[in-house]
Amino acid sequence: MLRGAVDGLDSTTGIVALAAAGVALLALILALVAIRRLHALGAAQRAVLGEHGRDDVVAHGVETRRRVDEIAAWVQDTAGQLNGRTDAVEAQLSGTVSRSAVLRYDAFNETSGRQSSTVALFDEHGDGIVISAILQREQARVYAKPIRGGESELELSPEEREAIRIAEERARS
Repeated sequence: MLRGAVDGLDSTTGIVALAAAGVALLALILALVAIRRLHALGAAQRAVLGEHGRDDVVAHGVETRRRVDEIAAWVQDTAGQLNGRTDAVEAQLSGTVSRSAVLRYDAFNETSGRQSSTVALFDEHGDGIVISAILQREQARVYAKPIRGGESELELSPEEREAIRIAEERARS
């Protein structure tokens, strides 16, 4: 009778007990691995949600999307305002003097040291003015001629045409 109560490990009961102990040990190891992974997941979630973040990742995602949409709307509004300001500045600049040249020369082939000069001032559309100051020993004359589209209704001297050409050439370079 005593022999039946204490079976050896080689009996069916002993083998089942060893198998149960092995399964229990394996379950314990898997539980420890799962706990470790759960802690790692919690740390990762805190990194995304912050220390005081919500436990709901979906709610956090919705809130993040809302904030991104707000920022996108602000960026779009700001870009629209900047485009409007840029258009206004470009409209103002299109009428400013953007092409100019000064040409000095001897108007009467004297040895006066190139005292005569022509100044061309016009915008990107070729609208502006050409001013010529013709100097002689006894007198000085100043001529101003309007320019529209790079041409004048008044006859231009060769020096005035050259000043316009130089101003256009400088604008291209």
